[in-house]
Amino acid sequence: MSDRRVSTMAGGLVGSEILKIAADIRAMVAGGTQVCNLTVGDFSPAQFRIPPMLEREIVDALQKGETNYPPSEGVPTLRKAVGDFYRQWLGLDYPVESILVTGGSRPGIYSVYTALVDPADTVIYPVPSWNNNHYVHMSGAVGIPVVCRAEDAFLPTRALLEPHVRGARLLSLNSPLNPSGTAFTAEALGEICDLVLEENARRGPDERPLYVMYDQVYWMLTFDGTTHVNPVSLRPGMRDYTVFVDGISKAFAATGVRVGWTVGPEDVTKRMMSVLGHVGAWAPRAEQIATARVLEATDAIREYHAGMTAQVQARLHALYDGVQALGASGYPVEAIPPMGAIYLSVRFFLHGWRTPAGAELRTNDDIRNYLLDSAGLGVVAFQAFGMMEDTGWFRLSVGAVSMDEIKTTFARLGPALEALARPDAA
Repeated sequence: MSDRRVSTMAGGLVGSEILKIAADIRAMVAGGTQVCNLTVGDFSPAQFRIPPMLEREIVDALQKGETNYPPSEGVPTLRKAVGDFYRQWLGLDYPVESILVTGGSRPGIYSVYTALVDPADTVIYPVPSWNNNHYVHMSGAVGIPVVCRAEDAFLPTRALLEPHVRGARLLSLNSPLNPSGTAFTAEALGEICDLVLEENARRGPDERPLYVMYDQVYWMLTFDGTTHVNPVSLRPGMRDYTVFVDGISKAFAATGVRVGWTVGPEDVTKRMMSVLGHVGAWAPRAEQIATARVLEATDAIREYHAGMTAQVQARLHALYDGVQALGASGYPVEAIPPMGAIYLSVRFFLHGWRTPAGAELRTNDDIRNYLLDSAGLGVVAFQAFGMMEDTGWFRLSVGAVSMDEIKTTFARLGPALEALARPDAA
């Protein structure tokens, strides 16, 4: 079908690379192949249930008939609960007028782009990162992908961003980071905030400011001594230029419950409310009421995370230790120690190696297919997150697998690597 039948934006929009890979894996599993699926950034309810209190409160709200339209900006009890939650847990003090409830975190991101970015505006975003390229395309912006380095844990630095901020409209940041599972230090993020404040101070009264979208949806999932940091706490002057994107999807394994929110300057939030009010991308009423009650239950949250975080951490460490052991055995594989979220960055630097059938592994996709076919290991290359070079880096996601599946995978992965012919053996 000709793209002339649809808009230029729709005709140029590509689907999720990750979901395409996941569909291939589902077909393999349906055919009886054993696969350790580390591809999709989701939680399997068989491994991670939502908090029992959240489940009970949703059912209770439905039984009480809370099934009609919610206010487009969110039910008042949830907006207040989010404000109280941020005040208690993050030390951030925002009025309800700064809080917008959304149907998961994605509409929040969409509304940030739509409310702040005009066609041809410049958006800076680091790569690897999740879906910024697609939001840039949908908004008609000019995207500047800033390639980040493994030695910086795939996070942007002031030095990397500084050449690009002049005249830019939006800087998109995420910590803990999808896909790398790493997080900003206070020093690194503080330097970026200083850069933004300096740029905005330089601009004249007729120039629009540079904003930061700070996606912190994984902030409650940190470990190994990692402390989550945010722009406004580090530099109070960032309050006028920062919009937080957040929700319960990751911190409470509630990806399908679809309750998210944004927190930011009141004038910006008001315009974001108008955008989403017309789109209708609000969270269901019963789920909003239930979420408000959970966010107020500090003890229940602490109890839930004591178990959930430990389980996520155990899976990530099992992967990390297994990869490091393979590296110590002489295979060209390595990993970055996990810091947060549900992801591990792993490098399978197998370019130039040959399969038992004699095929050369030339690209990340060649490596991905070999790992899937020979070891039943499903991973996602960093190309799906905007890093186009064939560097051998992949995202491994642990939300849908058990510890036993991870252990069984290494029993297959070792022999699969051993079966490869090294480049110098060709």
